[in-house]
Amino acid sequence: MNKPNKMHYSACAHDCPSTCALIVEKIDEKTIGRVSGNPDNSYTAGVICAKVARYSERTHNPDRLSTPLKRTGPKGSNKYAQISWDEAIKTVADAFKAATEKHGPETVWPYMYGGTMGLVQSGSIERLRNEMGYTNMRSTTCGGLVDTGWLAGFGRRIGPDPREMAEADLIIIWGTNAVSTQVNVMTHVSRAKKNRGAKVIVIDPYANSTTKTADMHVAPRPGTDGALACAIMHIAFRDGFADHEYMKKYADVPDEFENHLTSKTPQWAAKITGLSVSEIEKLALLYLKTERSYIRLGYGVSRCRNGAVNVHAITCIPVVTGKWKVPGSGIFFNSGGIYHFDYSLIEGLDLVKKGVRTIDHSRIGPALLGNLDDLGDGPPITAMIIQGTNPAAIAPEQQKVINGLMRDDLFVCVHEQFMTETARFADIILPATTFVEHDDLYKSGGHTFIHYGPQIIDPVGDSKSNHDVICKLAKLLDAKHPGFLMSANEVIDKTLKMSDFPDLKSLSATNFHDCAESFDKHHFIDGYNWPDKKFRFKPGWENIGPRGHELPQLPDHWEAPEGQDNDHPFKLITPPARNFLNSTFNNTPSSLKREERPTLQIHPEDAVKNNIDDGKIITIGNKNGQIDLFAKIVRGAKLGVLVAEGVWPNANHNGGQGINVLVSAEVVAPNGGVAYHDTAVWIKNSA
Repeated sequence: MNKPNKMHYSACAHDCPSTCALIVEKIDEKTIGRVSGNPDNSYTAGVICAKVARYSERTHNPDRLSTPLKRTGPKGSNKYAQISWDEAIKTVADAFKAATEKHGPETVWPYMYGGTMGLVQSGSIERLRNEMGYTNMRSTTCGGLVDTGWLAGFGRRIGPDPREMAEADLIIIWGTNAVSTQVNVMTHVSRAKKNRGAKVIVIDPYANSTTKTADMHVAPRPGTDGALACAIMHIAFRDGFADHEYMKKYADVPDEFENHLTSKTPQWAAKITGLSVSEIEKLALLYLKTERSYIRLGYGVSRCRNGAVNVHAITCIPVVTGKWKVPGSGIFFNSGGIYHFDYSLIEGLDLVKKGVRTIDHSRIGPALLGNLDDLGDGPPITAMIIQGTNPAAIAPEQQKVINGLMRDDLFVCVHEQFMTETARFADIILPATTFVEHDDLYKSGGHTFIHYGPQIIDPVGDSKSNHDVICKLAKLLDAKHPGFLMSANEVIDKTLKMSDFPDLKSLSATNFHDCAESFDKHHFIDGYNWPDKKFRFKPGWENIGPRGHELPQLPDHWEAPEGQDNDHPFKLITPPARNFLNSTFNNTPSSLKREERPTLQIHPEDAVKNNIDDGKIITIGNKNGQIDLFAKIVRGAKLGVLVAEGVWPNANHNGGQGINVLVSAEVVAPNGGVAYHDTAVWIKNSA
């Protein structure tokens, strides 16, 4: 008789704010079965996305990398031979030593992002970087702009508990397709609708999956959300909904701000946003007349050149209206500020060296091609190890990234689960574990929990975790930090104790620990995170980033987006697909089947003007390059706006180049980030 399958607690490791609490079925020592949401977690509430529910399909995909590989042909030729782990790690260590001897340690650039990892598996590379003095990396691709815009006013990443959405009477989902990308948001939205009759408004430039659940869809032009926010606040002052008493106590320059908004009328905003005056008025009055109004802000708002300004403008709305006083109110983006982790062991912060240069990781293309603005006074990048990210697919100015990775004088080691676009340019490829094959510790921006994710099954083939790989490499590089001699669980346990969290034994018993603070903290009842405790309507952008002087001093529409012109009449936005997570899951058979093919959504009138037929191959392009997609004519698109959902494998496009070949790597004001939804293009029928 077969033994019954055992269920294990875990947490989703993928780059998503939800970090869902999971229950994973273990069939045997090498096999997982069903993955489901943990109903005992009050945020996940038993609900997870379809991608992770099918995780056995990813873990046991026959295309998983299972042994170290060494390149045997020219870069990009996809010619590799199997080698041992000892040979692979020695090759990497020798390359790093040779590069350092020739150019100094800054010539080595450890490059990573948290695509499939928690704190220990992603942080170990920082420990190596800090001890060896390798080039630092500034992570701006995902949160650079939204973080800046949020912190400009609040001073801390915290907001109302996301579970409070269930206590709201009006929920505004602004700049995120939650049905596709943060399914747990919809769990709590549904509770509010069922139990309180709550209304839902979705603000997004196109009719995405979430708009189908909404009572109202507001579709401003991309990059104009700041103007819409200003008009809402203008109406608040105009119609007596502004909370002057609250602002006097909690805001820096309420009178100056009120005077500034005098000219920001619905008529002014209508011309900028493409919305009607009546739409703006209706939206504003629904919000202003509802005490329990909860704004759930997404990353999409920030993915324009004026993204930081737009985010800051939106965050001002509940301050002007004083909507922080009751549960189910305020605005939420990320709760990352509540976690008090001590990262000294994980990242080797005791070894940080002064004066080591930092390169913006969204600028990988220009940096690898020798751009002096990125390299500064330091040497060229001649050696890399890449973990947890796929820059040849997701980084802007994709052709520059590929050209850089093709350099003969650049040594690249890629540690990956699959043969990604980036792995195809590696000199050494190391097989990586999935989250069910290693131990790790997780936090989340989308809720208030920390999680423990234990190893559930044996690693597939000879795959190894990030922590194990970095520790092996550290030994050959003569790195001495004690973290390199510890197991992942030992690092986790000591970090938890150093951080005043429950120890590993306690955390592993339940898998998660709620770090939520008091209502007063989450709602800023004791003031905001500045010395004077006051929210910043006037943040002083010049003190926030090197290009801060370019930004308006008070919330406004800042006309910074890449300009459309006669040669590039369309604005391209690239929101996530439902069945992909950036480039992750885009090689999973069921995800590919559901997404079908790379498409470009276009408004019927734009299609007629440009002689475009539904389902036909079309070409879009700009100075950075051009790509082919299949036309999808939909009324949910906005005139002049093109929508390409998801990061498809480059190989799925004619010519082998993906959507990010078109996106600029420009350093966005005030201090970096990528304008993924701010690309001007032309369009034509494919020859």
